[in-house]
Amino acid sequence: MFLALVVTPELREFLARARGGAVRLIKVRIQDEQLVLGAYREAEQSWDQDYDHFLLPLLDEQEPCYILYRLDSHNALGFEWLFISWSPDHSPVKEKMLYAATRATVKKEFGGGHVKYELFGTMEEDVCLSGYQRHVSSCSGPAPLTLAEQELQRIKITEVRVKQVKAEISVESKHQTLQGLAFPLQETARRALLQLAQKRINYIQLRLDVEKETIELVHCQKTEAQDLPCRIPKDTPRYHFFLYKHSHEGDYLESVVFIYSMPGYSCSIKERMLYSSCKSRLLEEVERDYQLQMVKKMEIEDGDELTEEFLYDEVHPKQHAFKQAFAKPRGPAGKRGHKRLIKGPGGGVQDS
Repeated sequence: MFLALVVTPELREFLARARGGAVRLIKVRIQDEQLVLGAYREAEQSWDQDYDHFLLPLLDEQEPCYILYRLDSHNALGFEWLFISWSPDHSPVKEKMLYAATRATVKKEFGGGHVKYELFGTMEEDVCLSGYQRHVSSCSGPAPLTLAEQELQRIKITEVRVKQVKAEISVESKHQTLQGLAFPLQETARRALLQLAQKRINYIQLRLDVEKETIELVHCQKTEAQDLPCRIPKDTPRYHFFLYKHSHEGDYLESVVFIYSMPGYSCSIKERMLYSSCKSRLLEEVERDYQLQMVKKMEIEDGDELTEEFLYDEVHPKQHAFKQAFAKPRGPAGKRGHKRLIKGPGGGVQDS
């Protein structure tokens, strides 16, 4: 068993100063059962330009050592470093074992949080710049998978592809299931929705307060169907709830209609996105908390299109009459038409 080696005060002090960034490379050796400073180099150019020029001349083919090499990248503690354990094949086995047993001590003394990568090498090609780059590339690549993991990965990839295909096939239905944003209703808007549910009012107009991220009441003035076009702003989006009182096929009906007015592209992109995203969550909350069932949800650009006829046709779509396929008329009943004369096998004439 190897005894714990002592770090000399000079090395400890130098390591503390070197973390500041002026030093590019530090070589640490074991001498007389102590960890001592073997050599150092100050930064001259970028880390990759200094790398082989500084590192390779310090590698001894007979003696192991540790190399701390400063990169130009940073983490929360400061500069990031590469920790190299050099253990050449031709060095004595006892020294190899001693350096292997002491590696953790050196890393702890320097500060493991500063070390980004660790590299072990027995030949120059293991620790030169190209060797370091190969090591980094292998670290960033995926770990080898077992057969079971490979099969699981194939299943997951297949599931993702199926979901993508379904999404492409049914974009509209998928869009309707999106949760969207949930801006809270202000108290005045809540009271108005409750009054609408109680049929004490027949119209509500709501707007988004983009700064406060809330939904607020604009007004709830009494409104008839012919008044709706005048309620639709020309320059800003709005949500409208209207209690549509009308008759249909002899029955008197009171139907709640939701109207989302978006006046073309005169609105900002942010407004369009927010109103579109908040709509589904607002309707879910209204239907759930106030028991207001929307018989029709429509989107319009201009209030002029919101005529009484348009509203009626939206709530009660006309059923297209079934058009029968053209049938060949039947001939007169009881009549078979004129007889035809054909020649028989012997040349005689027969009735048909």
